[in-house]
This record gives sequence, C-alpha cells and structure tokens, in this order.
Amino acid sequence: VQLVETGGGLVQPGSSLTLSCVVSGRTLETYAVGWFRQAPGKEREFLATRAWLGDPTIYTESVKGRFTISRNSAKRTIYLQMNSLQPEDTAAYYCAAEPIATNRWSRPPFEYAFWGQGTEVTVSS
Repeated sequence: VQLVETGGGLVQPGSSLTLSCVVSGRTLETYAVGWFRQAPGKEREFLATRAWLGDPTIYTESVKGRFTISRNSAKRTIYLQMNSLQPEDTAAYYCAAEPIATNRWSRPPFEYAFWGQGTEVTVSS
C-alpha cells in the first residue's frame, strides 16, 4: 500500500483546509485509513480513522466536530477537512493504512503499517 498526502500549506487562524491522501496498491476494502499529525518536539498524535468501506469512523476528542474524515472511492482518496484552524494545529500531517483484520487501527496506540510522507500545515497570522 502506498499513500501520498497533499494539500498542506500556510493558513491564517480560523481558516479551513482539506488534506488529501491518495491510496494505491492492494485491495483497499480490507484496510482502514487514518490521519495523524506530529508537531515539532511532540509525539505523533492520532486524529481520525475510518474503514475504507465505511463505518466506523473514529475521531480523537480534541478534533471531534472540527475535523472530518471522508472518502472518494473512485479517486482512491481519503480526505481530512479541517475547520477553525488554530496555531496549535501546526504540524506535519500524515495518512496511514492498516489491515482491518489486525484491529490495531481502531484503538490506542493506533499502530499502522503503511505511511505517507506527510504534508506540512502551518497556521499563523
């Protein structure tokens, strides 16, 4: 499985931004795809995940209601829509994939086998 993130950039506080993750490789129906971020000097943080085929969708509490994970099957793309961005959202954002059968994808510590290269998001005025 290969993952490529795009859509990062510099935005002002209060702005919205949508990240994209194009997934290629094996049969995606048996995978879950999630989003993570890592700010400078901090540990990697789980944000959201979903099974490729649909439910369940899981969010960490700190972004629930503000971030939305979605999928376009035809484009083999997972999106992360982020609203009301604040400087503390500044980080490198990564998408990752994990076989659903392992059950590691849906519970802490959210261990994923396949990772993209990341895309940088900077929130600053």
